[in-house]
Amino acid sequence: MEHAPAWLINSLIYLSAAVIAVPLSKAVGLGAIIGYLAAGIAIGPWGAGLVNNVEDILHFAEFGVVLMLFLVGLELEPRRLWSLRRSIFGWGALQVLGCTALLMLVAMACGVGWRLSLVGALGLALSSTAIALQVMGERNLMPTQSGQAAFSILLFQDVAAIPILALLPLLGASSGSNEGLAPMEYAQAAIKIIAVIAGIVLGGRLLLRPLFRWIARSRTPEIFTAAALLLVVGISALMLLVGLSMALGAFLAGVLLAESEYRRELETDIEPFKGLLLGLFFIAVGMSIDFGVLLASPGTMALVVVGFLVVKAVVIYGLARHIQLPGPERPVFTLLLAQGGEFAFVVFQAAAGANVFSAPTASLLIGAVAVSMLLSPLVLVAVDRLVLPRFAGRKGPALEEIAEPQSAPVIIAGYGRYGQIVGRVLLAEGIPATVLDHDADMVEAARSFGYRVFFGDATRLDLLRTAGAGTARVLVVAVDDVEQSLAIVDLAREHFPTLPIVARARDVTHWNQLREREVTLVERELFESSLRSARSVLEVLGQPAHVARQSAMRFRQHNLKLFEKMRPHFKDRTKLIAAVKQGRQQLEEQMAQERAEREKRRGPDWSGQ
Repeated sequence: MEHAPAWLINSLIYLSAAVIAVPLSKAVGLGAIIGYLAAGIAIGPWGAGLVNNVEDILHFAEFGVVLMLFLVGLELEPRRLWSLRRSIFGWGALQVLGCTALLMLVAMACGVGWRLSLVGALGLALSSTAIALQVMGERNLMPTQSGQAAFSILLFQDVAAIPILALLPLLGASSGSNEGLAPMEYAQAAIKIIAVIAGIVLGGRLLLRPLFRWIARSRTPEIFTAAALLLVVGISALMLLVGLSMALGAFLAGVLLAESEYRRELETDIEPFKGLLLGLFFIAVGMSIDFGVLLASPGTMALVVVGFLVVKAVVIYGLARHIQLPGPERPVFTLLLAQGGEFAFVVFQAAAGANVFSAPTASLLIGAVAVSMLLSPLVLVAVDRLVLPRFAGRKGPALEEIAEPQSAPVIIAGYGRYGQIVGRVLLAEGIPATVLDHDADMVEAARSFGYRVFFGDATRLDLLRTAGAGTARVLVVAVDDVEQSLAIVDLAREHFPTLPIVARARDVTHWNQLREREVTLVERELFESSLRSARSVLEVLGQPAHVARQSAMRFRQHNLKLFEKMRPHFKDRTKLIAAVKQGRQQLEEQMAQERAEREKRRGPDWSGQ
């Protein structure tokens, strides 16, 4: 009998370790990341020794981080990314430079040389994008102020890693152990980097949509998936070729496709690969922890780990106060950015290769980063149980996402002030509804009044299926956030095309975006209440109630017709303004004519009936 190939044996080991460790970890409340890390320790060189080629696995699994950044990029349209420029380059620079400066000063005060202090501080200032984004995704923190701030800082770190790596050969050269690059070579490298980024941006704008449109016409789902993976792999390889971060390239590709009609399809295709490879990445991090270095100098390792975590925490918490993050969000924000990052592995290995410091020193620093990544999820559990209740005044109940399949004829996504009215009307009529809301406080408040509300994010296809979207008769999209509203509509249109949608529009732009998606049952959230207020004003000014009502209804009919007329031009500002002016003039003339006719019928006595 032939021996099984190595890849098959390794796959069996990885999957078995993950399937056993992750459910156990989640069962005791430690989360999936701790499970993956524990699985890596168990099967790695310092555990059962089932896998020894840790470096190869780590390099391969880093592609999980790349796919994650691609999916994050898909959620950020270019104009939204541009709106984050201040936080990316402002807060990101403050975090990296502040942590680097303080870490370097502490290290030099302890007698460490300036080169080792500088490179060590630069590497330790970076944070784990994989763990931070995974935790924020699990907790639905990305839409929050702290989530946006953390994401901006992590993105800046990916950019900052480029000049950090470029600095290492110079430090090696200044120590007399390496030859530096000539200025011309640096200039050529910079030109190459700019050319590649410009090529990706321009090529993405001109080629990506037509390419995916052509592939989609083949009606072969597996080829579309292959094309999505090819895009990420190709751009990542191109970025790596010129010395840039693969994750940064994948993020850029995602941003270029954020406005594409194939965004949801790409997310659905890439998500399973991302999840598996991220799990493998965390397993590889667990395997990479060098317990030999830890056992050889446990005091030094503990001092380095605790020291850099405390120093970074001080800087980051100060930054959180500076940018005025809400008090309850600061502990998690601080912890997610205080840990070491996967890019520190690359920085310290490159520093050892450039003879900035010795290989044992690199092993010590890499081990400290890995240990911090192992400790952070554990500390996060302690923060949840010990620190956050002090901010909240009480510990909020742990809510499970909707898990049991539902069969109600109506699904309501969002149970704020708008969705509650819809739900209460249905309840009064005896019509059951499945209500989804991802705000834990809102869910608990609604449940305390006896309403059946489930915790869940309706932008997730699996939860929408569980809520019964495949058999429901109506989907009510009542969420407050415009981006989430459109994401739910896109998801429903793609996977449940026959499901009628009733949607809430936050403003005129949102109304047009919903109508563009062929949602015909749209109500602007303040339109009807504003008309009621206008009627009240007219009545206070002396108009009879029936006349005020007629005026408001006339305006309502005119406004709805005008909106339908304007809808094809809502992206053309010039035509839009012209249509608004013409419509306003027509309405004023019509209302003036009706007033004149009322005056003739009524006679000179204004108050008479």
